[in-house]
Amino acid sequence: LKRRREGESLPRGAAGGNEGKNPSALQARLLERLPFPLTGAQEEVLVEINRDLGSGRAMARLLQGDVGSGKTLIAFLAALNCVERGMQAAILAPTELLAKQHAAQAGRILDPLGVRLACLSGSVSAAGRRPLLKALKEGDIDIIIGTHALFSKELEYRNLGLVVVDEQHRFGVAQRVELRDKASGVDPDLLIMTATPSPRTLSMTLYGDLDVSVI
Repeated sequence: LKRRREGESLPRGAAGGNEGKNPSALQARLLERLPFPLTGAQEEVLVEINRDLGSGRAMARLLQGDVGSGKTLIAFLAALNCVERGMQAAILAPTELLAKQHAAQAGRILDPLGVRLACLSGSVSAAGRRPLLKALKEGDIDIIIGTHALFSKELEYRNLGLVVVDEQHRFGVAQRVELRDKASGVDPDLLIMTATPSPRTLSMTLYGDLDVSVI
């Protein structure tokens, strides 16, 4: 768990604006710190996501892109939009190794912005879980990254607004319902990412369950 620096506040307010064409304040701060610009495809996808997040309806979007195309960075930018609006974001990875990799990357680029991060997996001891669960419930964690442990019944979010699922075919419909329940019975915004969509994912897309973005 990384605490926000003393005296440092995060800007709150409209995220995106101009129908999502402009990045939110926190997103702009991160983009300024990156040693490289976004690609054209990444910029287009970010506009689509920001437009969804500001639409007043729950986002349900599939982000498709090859390994190394920058999907994780886009997920972090989406989470910043959520945090800026006073809500929490959960990023789910299919394995503990990948969750730790995401958490390490998030720490490097988001901690300087004052974003409060936590990582939770099944290997976290009971002693380590207790303060984390308390912080999550009280809203002292902005973004939590983890594995299926994020579905645990003991977890309570103060205001879950965005769920990012990495490799969506590893997670079922029932688990998506569990996440909705953790968002006080309302549908949180949902961004699911995959490098190689499965036939089931393509079927969901054809039936209109998901909007699609491609990097």
